[in-house]
Amino acid sequence: MTALTNGRRLCAVAPAARADDDGCMEQRRVPTDRVTTAGSETPLGATPTSSGVNFAIRSQHATAVSLLLYSAADAEPSDVIALKDPTDGVWSVQVDGVGAGQLYGYRVDGPYDPANGLRFNSAKVLLDPYAKAITGKFRNTDNLLLAYDPDGGDAELAMDTRDSGPIVPKAIVVDDNAFDWQDDTAPNLDLAELIIYEVHTKGFTAHESSGVDAPGTYLGFVDKIPYLTELGINAVELLPVHEYYVDDFLHDRELTNYWGYNTIGFFAPESSYSTGREPGCQVDEFKTLVRELHKAGIKVILDVVFNHSGEGNEMGPTMSFRGIDNPNYYILTGPDDQPGRYYMNYSGCGNTLDFDSPTVISMVLDALRYWVQHMHVDGFRFDLASVLGRTGKSEDFATHAPFFQAVQADPVLADVVLIAEPWDTGTYQVGNFGQDWSEWNGRFRDTMRRFVKGDDGQLADLGRRVTGSADLYADDGRTAYNSINFITCHDGFTMYDLVSYNDKHNDANGESNRDGTDDNNSWNCGAEGDTDDEQVLALRRQLVKNHLCRLLFSAGTPMLLGGDEFLRTQGGNNNAYCQDNEISWFDWTLVERNRDILEFATRAIALTRRFKALQHRKYVLGTDNDAGLVDELTWFGPDGGAPDWSNPLAHTLCYRIDTEDALPGQRVSCLYFILNADSQNAWIMLPPLPDGYSWYRAIDTCLPPGQDFAAPDDEVLIDPGDHYLASARTAVILVGRRRE
Repeated sequence: MTALTNGRRLCAVAPAARADDDGCMEQRRVPTDRVTTAGSETPLGATPTSSGVNFAIRSQHATAVSLLLYSAADAEPSDVIALKDPTDGVWSVQVDGVGAGQLYGYRVDGPYDPANGLRFNSAKVLLDPYAKAITGKFRNTDNLLLAYDPDGGDAELAMDTRDSGPIVPKAIVVDDNAFDWQDDTAPNLDLAELIIYEVHTKGFTAHESSGVDAPGTYLGFVDKIPYLTELGINAVELLPVHEYYVDDFLHDRELTNYWGYNTIGFFAPESSYSTGREPGCQVDEFKTLVRELHKAGIKVILDVVFNHSGEGNEMGPTMSFRGIDNPNYYILTGPDDQPGRYYMNYSGCGNTLDFDSPTVISMVLDALRYWVQHMHVDGFRFDLASVLGRTGKSEDFATHAPFFQAVQADPVLADVVLIAEPWDTGTYQVGNFGQDWSEWNGRFRDTMRRFVKGDDGQLADLGRRVTGSADLYADDGRTAYNSINFITCHDGFTMYDLVSYNDKHNDANGESNRDGTDDNNSWNCGAEGDTDDEQVLALRRQLVKNHLCRLLFSAGTPMLLGGDEFLRTQGGNNNAYCQDNEISWFDWTLVERNRDILEFATRAIALTRRFKALQHRKYVLGTDNDAGLVDELTWFGPDGGAPDWSNPLAHTLCYRIDTEDALPGQRVSCLYFILNADSQNAWIMLPPLPDGYSWYRAIDTCLPPGQDFAAPDDEVLIDPGDHYLASARTAVILVGRRRE
């Protein structure tokens, strides 16, 4: 089809095409005997019907749209079908005689006017934004994904007329009702009960030591579910599993976008995590993973990246959104004479999706509902979620921004877990999200790291963090479990590296160690990296156990970085986003080498289930709410009096919590925590207990394996019971229970 716009011919073409004298692509006629009828504008995407498939795509600024059907991803199109008479910007067609498994793509016509934000180029085959499966990875071979001519002179203002069709992966029609869910139901767990395990789907089993049948895949992950249940995990937070794009500069370095924070298909599970046995198998294999996790009592939370797309800035590739309706997907900016040429970059990844746009809000809501209803996931962690609360080009974050209001009003999303990463490149919004949201608590991470390594002046903030961060979340009606507590995550040091390196070691990333944060609050315990010094190694293990205690026993919902429980290391790399190799993969030989730490973590998780006071549904307060033997919370200093909160040199904090809400018949009345980050031993005066009760030691992280964590009801009697000598840099938990 051909149209005239501003005196220039614009054409939608098939992959087999040539440029005529004025640079316009002339379409070769593709014979077709397909029966087509007027389509439905809802739902968007490719939807199987009783006689074929309904295709619908939204583009308000396009002048023409063609649907291309393929028999194979690298073949020429079997059919090129013009979509006509759009309704409210939606172009649609019903194609009979096709069904699930059909491959397709689009060409979209319109003005190529980058200065004003219009970047249509009919030479480029485009991915459906609603594609539910993709045949493989995009690769910018010979710069064919660029809509502009890289040799055209004035940056990206000259259009590239070369055909991208042969190299573009194709969307796959998916039948959402074909999978056998086997009566799958989500585990009936409140957020307050969760122990979240953040993990990379591929990296969990990619290492040869994993011992699974299909390493690095959704199905390989299934084989490791028993490990998670033995550890005590009941929720996994998977790093992005949406189809993502690998940037050219990473290919040039022979690296990849391992973490996957560069989405190009918000409905499509990542194809490279499948077994690849047939096109589109990633859909059923991901569903199999979810089903089997649910059978094991484990919720599934997805890390989702809606703040930007993989198309990058104005110099990036055109794969989907940019070529379909650039001004309706992205926040654009520029000087007065070129108001739409550039992209706002709140994400730090080249572009920012426009959450003032109904097109974007509708797409994201549709995607969230799809993953809940058809993929059965239980929640989402939103990468750089403060971007979603920005309006237009404003620097301001709004708790009641349009997207947040839309989520709040959506009945499908009413019961799912919503977790915000509450910052982006320009704003830090910890504590500022709405009542329906939980947040990654960056304040918890920073305070715990500083305290454990012995920084001065941390005592007061430590008290706030271990009791649920009420200063951040109480004012808008949220409770302690809305604080997602973490000390390490995918972005930064692992827990073992946190106690093994003073500095980052990112040379393998190819950026001369300039990438990654320098603000790690880490301490190497006296030697940088690998060492044979037994004292250093013992101290590192002790500090890891301290961190596990802070993480798992503080009020809030704990998130454990996968592998920290057996001292996984990245060799000091604190930005391993591009390392799809042994730097990032789980080395399962460490499980046996560090069995003592794994057992400590397993017992610590079990302790949170033994005492419901450690499943903090509310803030821990200094009152007696159940007419028990002791107040719900009481603070102490080493001398038995009140803590010296304002003393910057104070490095020891003690507190007692009531356990009267524990299991029926529980003999323990309270728990006493000694957090000693001082480099010196601390003589701790213990508060008296009611008649018939004594103090018993449950945990002391300075003791050797086998003594550091006592079995339930086998705790060690403290005699005399009026004091405890806490070793330097130690976490201690005592239980006050009835004497035998």
